[in-house]
Amino acid sequence: MENKFLNCFCLTLTIIGAINWGLIGFFNFNLVALIFGSMSWISRIIYALVGLSGLYLLSFYGTLCSNENNAS
Repeated sequence: MENKFLNCFCLTLTIIGAINWGLIGFFNFNLVALIFGSMSWISRIIYALVGLSGLYLLSFYGTLCSNENNAS
């Protein structure tokens, strides 16, 4: 069963996490730590949600592979 809200929410969080990691890698600038404080409880929740969203999005690989097989 597809949950469009959950898919969009997880994708948005993962994109935010990817942008934050890009900022850290290129400029040594942590946007989450700047906004919410370094390892404050809210920033830890954000990091945990981004991690869980990434794990959830791993399930999309199966969906993408099955769609490719059906298209062939």
